[in-house]
Amino acid sequence: MMLKNNILLLIIFLGGSYASFADLSLEGHYQGKNLFVQNPEDEDGFGFCVTRATVNGNPIADGIQSSAFEIDFTAHSIKVGDPVFIVLEHGIGCKPKILNPEVLLPKSTFVIEEISCSPDGSLSWSTTGESGKLPYVIEHYRWNKWVSVGEVDGEGTSDMNSYEFNLSPHSGENKVRVVQTDHTGKKKPSQAVTFTNTTVKEPTLTPKKVKKEIKFSADGTPVETKYEIYDAYGNIVKKGVGSQVDCTNLKKGAYYINYDNKNEKFIKT
Repeated sequence: MMLKNNILLLIIFLGGSYASFADLSLEGHYQGKNLFVQNPEDEDGFGFCVTRATVNGNPIADGIQSSAFEIDFTAHSIKVGDPVFIVLEHGIGCKPKILNPEVLLPKSTFVIEEISCSPDGSLSWSTTGESGKLPYVIEHYRWNKWVSVGEVDGEGTSDMNSYEFNLSPHSGENKVRVVQTDHTGKKKPSQAVTFTNTTVKEPTLTPKKVKKEIKFSADGTPVETKYEIYDAYGNIVKKGVGSQVDCTNLKKGAYYINYDNKNEKFIKT
């Protein structure tokens, strides 16, 4: 009976020990800057909140018994672009604060080594200098603006990386670029590359006064094209790809349509 009671007390003690600690974790990629941690006193006031800290599983030996400490990634032989995973073990009655977590977010640092696009829309580009995984957004210039047409995940490594994407060209001269946007919210575009497509015929729109549907054709033959329709207030009401557009559910009035690389106006009757 005494042995049973002792075992029960041990289980309660261990359970209480496990419940008295919590973990704060953060992951990202090293961007060349250190991390700073605000470390309040523990709930008893006899020490500091963080009891153990690790970087990629390796313990941080110095500095955690202070009101603030710095995590120097170079001390762990971590290079720019390397993934990092930080765990701060702390008392349940207090919580440390990472003051600059944004320094682990990837930045757009790519350098375009080569970019080209064939007449059929086969885009290829190669980069160096990436320091974290960020998607490349492919933008096609049409309708007097840059239009997003797809996305390719970046490799995030500093050595040479190669990418490909197939886009649908419009008739005549086309212009395309790739863009990354990092945590700062600022776009970083590549230089634009132009190419001329001679296989896509320039379509025309009929009729200009629409009852049921719009049709796109070239030399009397239906032609598929990308399109966007806006109402008189600038709200987009339809978009897609096709050789015709069902307009039966549009209210009567004036509309503006972008198609191929054109901007036109039509009336729904």
